[in-house]
Amino acid sequence: MKLVSPTRRLALSLALSTAAVSMTGCGYNDFQRLDEQTKSAWSEVLNQYQRRADLIPNIVATVKGEAAFEQDTLTKVVEARSKATSIQATPELVNNPEAFAKFQAAQSQLSGALSRLMVVSENYPNLKANQGFQDLRVQLEGTENRITVARNRYIQSVQDYNVLARSFPSNLTAMVMSYQPKPTFTVQNEAQISAPPAVDFGKK
Repeated sequence: MKLVSPTRRLALSLALSTAAVSMTGCGYNDFQRLDEQTKSAWSEVLNQYQRRADLIPNIVATVKGEAAFEQDTLTKVVEARSKATSIQATPELVNNPEAFAKFQAAQSQLSGALSRLMVVSENYPNLKANQGFQDLRVQLEGTENRITVARNRYIQSVQDYNVLARSFPSNLTAMVMSYQPKPTFTVQNEAQISAPPAVDFGKK
């Protein structure tokens, strides 16, 4: 058995210590922390989107009770919900810009369809007087607000992660470990989401 000289042991120890310090200083641990933070924020976005999707069948069923209600408006809501829920929103979606954009577009389309539904419903006195429908509107309003909060938290967490991925020297770690910047909601989409008609549930 070959013995390692004290000098060689010291050199090996210093090399290991340097490697440990390098891993700490290169942002590796920060990448792990921010990646988990992003996943958690994304999970909350999905929870709130699912909450909204779960409300829609009851809203549609209630509106159908108004015989003269615009069927085209209802159809668009149902179709938009079906399209939005058909996309498998896994945690890995945040690492796929193309899939993320498709998911975002589907949710935006559903927001638009719901907005139209809420605006049109104002023209039907029976619906405005229907307590069940009004309760659903309040639940939808609360869910839309929670979606906005969850999206903002996700945007912030992605921004923190992407800054780390693009800044020196942590960008070197990103290149070595294949940490790519994550996609986020577009500025145009945020402007559209920020003031949709469906969020303003004020009664006339």
